[in-house]
Formats: sequence, C-alpha cells, structure tokens
Amino acid sequence: MQEAIVITEQPVSVSVPVGYSFTLRCRAEGRTSLQYQWFCQHQSVCSQIPGATKQDLPVTAQQTQLYTCRINDLYKNAIFSDWVKVEVHQCVARGLPPRLWRGEPIIVLNPTKQRVEVGKPLQLQCAAMGVPAPSYQWYRNGNLLEHQKKKKLWITHTKVSDSGTYLCCASNSHGEHWTNAVDIHIDTCHSEKFFATGKIALLVGNNRYQHHPNLMAPVTDVFELSLLLEQLGFQVVSLLDLNKAEMVTAVSQFLQLLGKGVYAIFYYAGHGYEHSGRNYMVPVDAPQPYAPENCISVQRILQKMQQQQTALNLILLDTCRKWYNPECALSQVQPLEPWGNTVYGYATSEDAEAYELQDGEFSSGIFMKYLKKHILQEKKVTHMLEDVLEDIGRDPLVTGKQVMEIKHTLKEARSLTDPICPLGAAAERWGCGHEPVSKMVTFPCGAQVELRFHRLFSNVMYVCAKLQPPPTHVADACILLCQPTEMDDVAILKESRLDQVESLLASVYKREELDCVIQLCGLQKIQTDVVLQLDLHYTQLSTKQRTCESLQTALQKSLLGQFFSQRNYSQPNYQRTPACAGSVCLWDASALSTDPKGQASLRTGSGHSLPSSNPSNSSSEPEENDESDLSELCSALLRAGPGQDYP
Repeated sequence: MQEAIVITEQPVSVSVPVGYSFTLRCRAEGRTSLQYQWFCQHQSVCSQIPGATKQDLPVTAQQTQLYTCRINDLYKNAIFSDWVKVEVHQCVARGLPPRLWRGEPIIVLNPTKQRVEVGKPLQLQCAAMGVPAPSYQWYRNGNLLEHQKKKKLWITHTKVSDSGTYLCCASNSHGEHWTNAVDIHIDTCHSEKFFATGKIALLVGNNRYQHHPNLMAPVTDVFELSLLLEQLGFQVVSLLDLNKAEMVTAVSQFLQLLGKGVYAIFYYAGHGYEHSGRNYMVPVDAPQPYAPENCISVQRILQKMQQQQTALNLILLDTCRKWYNPECALSQVQPLEPWGNTVYGYATSEDAEAYELQDGEFSSGIFMKYLKKHILQEKKVTHMLEDVLEDIGRDPLVTGKQVMEIKHTLKEARSLTDPICPLGAAAERWGCGHEPVSKMVTFPCGAQVELRFHRLFSNVMYVCAKLQPPPTHVADACILLCQPTEMDDVAILKESRLDQVESLLASVYKREELDCVIQLCGLQKIQTDVVLQLDLHYTQLSTKQRTCESLQTALQKSLLGQFFSQRNYSQPNYQRTPACAGSVCLWDASALSTDPKGQASLRTGSGHSLPSSNPSNSSSEPEENDESDLSELCSALLRAGPGQDYP
C-alpha cells in the first residue's frame, strides 16, 4: 500500500563556524498538498520554530542545535524527517572558512602529543567543519582503527601496544582532510625488553603467469596473511600479479621506508627456484626458460634490508626450491653482515616443491595453513616458526613431500607481537590505500544508488552498487555498472582468477546484499582518472514504459598509481594524497557465486562498526548526540500532531 507521505530529500547535518549562513532542505511527496513545520532542540528543550513553514529553512549558526521537519497533509497524516545536528564552532582560526568554501572538510582542532602511563585512559580529540558534517576515522601507525569513528578517540585502559602514531581522517561528499599526526607514548614502553620503532610488511602473490602454469593459493594466502599482520600492528601492502618492473619498484619503495629499529617482513608466494643457495622469485612476465636476469634475487633484497639497520628482518618464501637451469651464472651478491637480526622461513626444504591445498572455491598453501595458526603467538619469531614446522611435519598430506626449513641469525628474543614505540616523526604511512569513502549518486528520476568500495588487496578493489528504495513512481528498477572506455585496450584477466577473488569478497562481505559489483585490479598500472558509468533501468508507473537513465562518476587515479611512481618515500610525511579507485581490469560480477565445496587435493604451487566509548568530559566541542534521546523527542513530536507549539 502506498504511503500517504514520502520524504524524497532528507535534511543533512552540518558543522560550521558561528555566524555562518546556510539552508536546511526537506522535500516530500503526498496525495494532497503538504504543509511543513520545522522544530529545533537545544539543551533538551524542543520547540516549534515560528514562521518556519517552508521546505527550506534558512539558518544563521549561533549555537549547536538539533533540527527536524514535520510534514502533514490535508488528511492529518504526518511524518517527521531525520533529526540533523547543526554543530557550531565558536572559535576558528582567522581566514576560515575560505571565501569560496564549497563545504569540504576543514580541520579546526588537531590531536595533541601525549605520554600516558600503562593502564590509564587515553583521549585524543579532533574536529572539522564541513557541509555535510564530516565523518571521522582514526588510524594508528597507518592502520585503520575499526571502532574509532568519532571526533574523540577513547581508550579506557591503555596497553603498551597502544603506543604509536595517531591521526584522523575527516571526510564528506566533497572530499577528505587529515589531522596532524601525533606520537603517543605509553610510559612503560621502554621498560619492555624489546620493541619496534615501526612495523612494515610487503606481501607479493603471483598467480597469473604469461608463460608458466598458473597458481591458485597465493590469492588466499596473501589476503589472510595481510589481515593477521594488521592485527599485529604492521603497515601492510599486499600486491597480486606483478611483472619484474613492478616487483622492483615495490621492493624499492619498501626498502626506503625501513629504518633503525623497524621490524620488516617480506613475504612472497608464487613460482620460484633455488640455485646454489640463492633464491629467485619469478615475475609474471618471465620468459620460458628464464634466467636470473629475468627474476628477482631474494638475497639481494635481504642485504639491502640489513643496510637500513632494522631490528628484525623476516623473509617468508612460499615457493618451490627446485634447482633450475644450472648453466646460468649466479647473481652477484655480497655476504650478509653478521648483525643477528635475520630470519628465513622457507615453505619447503632445499630441492623440493611446495604444495597447495585445494578445498572447494578456496586454495591455500600448506605453509600458510599452519603459519596463520601460530603467527599471533607471543613468542620469539624462530620459536613460532618451529611450531609451524612441527605442524607441517605431522600433516599426512605432505609427509615425505614437503618439510619447512628455518634459517636465522636472530640473537635476541624478538617477537612479532612486540610493541611499537616510534622514534621521532614516523615515516610516511605504508599501505595507506584504504577504501575510498562511499558516495551516493542520484538519477534524474530521483532514484539513488550508493557506491561502496572494498579493497581486498592493495592493488585489487571492488566497486559495489546498492540501489536505495526507489521513488513511488519508479518500479522494477535495476542498476548496471559499465566498463569504462579507458579500459578498452587492457586485457581482461581470465575467470579462474576472478572467481577466487570473488569468493574472498563474498566471505568478507557475506552479509551485504549488493545489486551490482565490478572488480578493479592491477591498480599499480593506472595513470589517469577513470570514469564509471551507471545505467538505471526501470518502469515508469504513469506510462508503464521501460526507461533507462545513465550517470557518470569520476574515480581519481588510485593511491597505488602514485605509490608506484618514483617519488621519494623516505621523508616523514603524513599529508595523505586522496585515495580513490583506479582500474585496469573490470568484470561485471552482479552475482557473487561460489563453487560447490569439493574434496581437498594437493598440487605443487606457490609454494573489516561498533561505537567507540565516549565519556563525558568538559570541552569546548559539543558532545555526540544520544540516539535514545532523539528517539524520545521524535515520539513526543508525533504524539503532539500538527498545529501544536510544543511536543
């Protein structure tokens, strides 16, 4: 049954300086003419605004208040808009906002550096102006803090692991802006026996080879390892299917971010080989047969890691170690320095193969199957890897075929769970390519579609379209995302790779009901902005005709496109470049299907809210609204009905 009144445009919250003039808008449709009445609420007192009987409410900001609009028709039907908050900043820097301000976020309060005793509370606060009001997201050491999405970050009882560099991103539909980065020290940090000044990880998984058999396990293994390392406080970049030039660039940028006291992890899953104790990784464009000059030397990478005075270097090679092409000359590598900070974790022993376990739609390496079981343990890295070795040795599927090998010179009992205590300004955030902020687009007919962005890997992202409840005159609506014309000259990856990444997406976002999904991969190759086209097909009820409307939205060049440029990443810098999706490969994947689960088999192979706590503290910044209070106010207004001054 059609509702008597339908709100087609809700008012939006704003955050503005005192004296700023703006307009709150509300639009509705009904079967008769409609009447509007605006209400405001301040300090728990709700009142009708005299004369505010139009769709638009002009406001000159004086104090923080809540607003809602009541719409009623001639049959005494009534409905209320959403409550919105007009947050007013009484003191802002001179010159803010700028004269041509469009409503993009402007930071007006930055968090401050603090030193806190372990077990004591920590509160960081920031604030930003914006129209609409900005949303907030806090980060520690470049990693998103999932439950910290308000202006105030609150940790009731600090732990040593809460030490690090914090900053917050304020964003709205016009853009985003970052606060200054601040270092937070927990006083007992340096009483710990060992700590890291930073944790940096580069994970590379090569699956789709141009001249060699394709693999399956690296997709899942890189994805699962990246999630575990982020739990340990690592800043992670995870990359799929790199050619030699891209591998060299990724390693180069990784090395530039390492420094004194850093814990560094390099993980590789893909084709590889060993020759006289030297290990080589095979890029996806390596010829058949390949020589050392077509591949990447692991020992050369480790030698350069040592030169950065790192506290821990962990190399994890999930690859075969069969001898290959013995006539080829060895790469020239100098002996490693005896600094006692290096650990090798080989998925298999010398002159042996590493195996993949295939189980239904997912494939995983035997090595990763047991590494993810132990990697979060609070014990010396080598002892943790010994637990992995023992579990692999007990697995009947690989008995007599695959045995893990550990080599190390680690003289100190360092663990991947050790706390982070930054020394001075932190290096530029590695792995900061989080999902861009979702955006709403509106078609001429009034239908709205929400675009969401899910990043499974640093160079693989999904764009998801979710159709919102359509207007009353629209029926049988469906949405399609079209491949950008900029991508016409790029080869589409084969479906075997697509299906596996889709399965990962379905496992992470299984509660999502998405209308249309496309995949953007190979983001490191993107050089220009990409235009996405959305097609809306629907039936117009008044004419019963099928109609199609199209909209275009621009996605800026991805962060990884800039990451793979040759700029210097060694300088501390937390001014983040906006990260939006770019694209090299797209598919229409409107149905996220998974294959039936099959029997496990072996083959040789490689080898993301809850609200944060917000205690009441005295501050010049207004506190967050209590949703239960808003619900009670709305109920009271509905009981009052049209024509009464007070609820």
